[in-house]
Amino acid sequence: MVLRPTDFESDDERGLDCTDKFDAQADSFIADSSDLDTNASTTAKSDIANADTETRQAEMKLKHAEGEIKKKQTECKMTEKEYKKDQESYQALEKELNRIKAEMDKLGYENGKEENLVAEKRLVAKDVDNLKEKVENLEAKFPNLTFEYKDPEKNFNRHQVHGLICHLVKVKNPKTSTALEVTAGGKLYNIVVDTEVVGKKLLEKGQLKRRYTIIPLNKIIGQCIDNNIVKKAEALVGKENVCTALSLVGYEKEVETAVQYVFGGTLVCPSMDIAKEVTFADVIKKRTVTLDGEVFDPSGTLSGGAMPQSSSVLLYLTQLNEVQAELNTKQEQLQELEKQVSSLKKVADKYQSLKQQYDLKQHEMELLKSRLHQSTHHQQLEELQRLQKLVEEEKTTVTKCHEVKKRAEERVKDLEIKLNDAKAVREKELQAAEEAINRCKKKAGESSKLTKEKEQEAESLKLEVEELQKGLSTYSEQMKAVSESVQGYENLVEALGVTLKEKKAEVAAAMQELKAQKVHLKAQSEEIGRLQKERGDLRKDIDDKKLHIQQLEHDVSKTNKETKEATQKVHQMIMKYEWIEQEKQYFGVSNTEYDFVGNDPKEAGRKIQKLQENKDKLGKSVNMRAHNMMNKAEEQYQDLLRKKRIVENDKSKIAAVIRELDEKKNQALREAWEKVNKDFGSIFSTLLPGTNAKLIPPEGKSVLDGLEVKVAFGDVWKESLNELSGGQRSLVALSLILSLLLFKPAPIYILDEVDAALDLSHTQNIGQMLRSHFKHSQFIIVSLKDGMFNNANVLFKTKFIDGSSTVNRFAQQRPSGLSRK
Repeated sequence: MVLRPTDFESDDERGLDCTDKFDAQADSFIADSSDLDTNASTTAKSDIANADTETRQAEMKLKHAEGEIKKKQTECKMTEKEYKKDQESYQALEKELNRIKAEMDKLGYENGKEENLVAEKRLVAKDVDNLKEKVENLEAKFPNLTFEYKDPEKNFNRHQVHGLICHLVKVKNPKTSTALEVTAGGKLYNIVVDTEVVGKKLLEKGQLKRRYTIIPLNKIIGQCIDNNIVKKAEALVGKENVCTALSLVGYEKEVETAVQYVFGGTLVCPSMDIAKEVTFADVIKKRTVTLDGEVFDPSGTLSGGAMPQSSSVLLYLTQLNEVQAELNTKQEQLQELEKQVSSLKKVADKYQSLKQQYDLKQHEMELLKSRLHQSTHHQQLEELQRLQKLVEEEKTTVTKCHEVKKRAEERVKDLEIKLNDAKAVREKELQAAEEAINRCKKKAGESSKLTKEKEQEAESLKLEVEELQKGLSTYSEQMKAVSESVQGYENLVEALGVTLKEKKAEVAAAMQELKAQKVHLKAQSEEIGRLQKERGDLRKDIDDKKLHIQQLEHDVSKTNKETKEATQKVHQMIMKYEWIEQEKQYFGVSNTEYDFVGNDPKEAGRKIQKLQENKDKLGKSVNMRAHNMMNKAEEQYQDLLRKKRIVENDKSKIAAVIRELDEKKNQALREAWEKVNKDFGSIFSTLLPGTNAKLIPPEGKSVLDGLEVKVAFGDVWKESLNELSGGQRSLVALSLILSLLLFKPAPIYILDEVDAALDLSHTQNIGQMLRSHFKHSQFIIVSLKDGMFNNANVLFKTKFIDGSSTVNRFAQQRPSGLSRK
């Protein structure tokens, strides 16, 4: 054990305790130093012997490993040529893989990008179809809102035709749509064009489907209510209670004149009372419309009443324009996606081709790498590397053993010298220890003095800190109280400012209301005077009208009496003369025998009398048989007319029956389609879970024109059946046939290997479908699959035994009536 001065220096802060510790260590050192030196010498000699043993063992292992290395090197040379050839092939494949990878990276294509774009395109196309259907449904509500025409001449500029007024304006507030419709009236459906020449061309050669009123922008003059009149109306009833109809619609600058022509001369008010006050004010005198559609005209006419139950045209157009704008956005998005898919297709094809080459080369490279690792040469190289590593380790071990042996020998020499001169060494070390003790004592005294000074300084600083903290807390409380007081005064000032502002606003409003009430009272006084004068005029007019009504009632009673007598006389004449019923359709028709305007009945009566006298004279010399023959011919003619009427009546009844039968046929077809369509989807979803199917008419046609089969997987509807596999198409066909059979079920069906092209799960689904959908029918099914056998309640198995077919019957416990053969 060696005692160092640093052991005492680490304890210098402990003061005089270092001396006691040193004394104890010095005694222990003097007593044990001799024994320690002897043991250290023995241990060092043992280390030398162990190092010699390890060195001999390491040298033997090293010699054996070097021999094995020479042997393995000779074996490696025999297989090196073939291994290098495979290694060169591996490196060539690696270069080819890097080249293909560089080309793929150069394309900048992400795997699956095309599929994502196609899926996104399909979703957008579905949205476009839904929006188109929504637009068609909205357009069907108001078919008259479409304006169609053909170009009246070649290279006709369609920008000269702006369209219907209702399409050119946009309602700013939906609440005002009724008032705006009443304001525009029939002008809402007028056509706006640039010039009268364009309008003339449309009327003559545009092949318009109905009558239109055309507004040429270069001929009409837009009318607007003067701003002074609007301000007077606002002063009369308040700015929020009156506005111009023109300010409630939005429009393009190019059609401003037409919009002013339609909406410019009308004011809009929220209620009838306000509208009446504005319309009949002397300083205004303008046509006014309420939000509910009542119209007040300065001429004195009023109109109103119940509005149509249908929705507002302008609101409908706003909704239609929003849907149309969304449709246009989706269509542009769809076109952009189609362009991206088209441009990406070539890149995707090239990328897939390169990826396929890359996968093949990579697989080939992995196979070659596996063959290299499993080759004899590679295993020999690994063994050679292991032996070379072992040689290096043993060389290191030998070197370390020599170093350990050398250090141990040097230590033995030092210990022998120390044992020979132990007393001198002990005295020298004891003297060094005493010097260290003296240095520690001196340093401990200095430390003790410095510690007392620092303790006194710390106590004074602690007291000073406590005093400062007390003063700081007092100042903080004072600042807090001052801040609260200032904040209270600020809040009070702010509240007083708000109150002052509110009072000023109330005073201004009261003055405005007082002014409006004065104007209103003046207007009401003038109105009362006018109404009193008008009441006197009306009373006088009422008396005149009563006298006129009495005269008219007398004339009406006289006319009714004459009418009744004339009706009785006409009835008697119809009963007496049958020809009147046949010829009455020509009564009063010009250029006929019954033209009562051109032929005077009194003159005709005189002619009849004269002709009767001539007839009596001629009757004595004329053959009366000819007259009888003519009468007979007339009777035959009348009989033929009667039969003709009967035939025509029968014809109309037959036509009605045909129409009724056609209607019943169409109704039956629609009912059949609804039933078959429902069963078709149910059966197909049972056969192929997670799918759906339906029968729908082609776009723009009805059920009577034909049906198309549509199939969906999840929520995605396939565009064509060509996208389905053969088995899926078989299931679609089978579902359609069975849904048709289910419309009018038969008591028994025979199916011959309908599941031949299907896998076992689909066969199982067919059996479950028959059990669930055809509960009241019996099936005889020829099948070779267990999926169908498991759903049968009676199973017939056929076998070929001893040259003849044998049939065995097996009854199974099944809830439905399926027979399998």
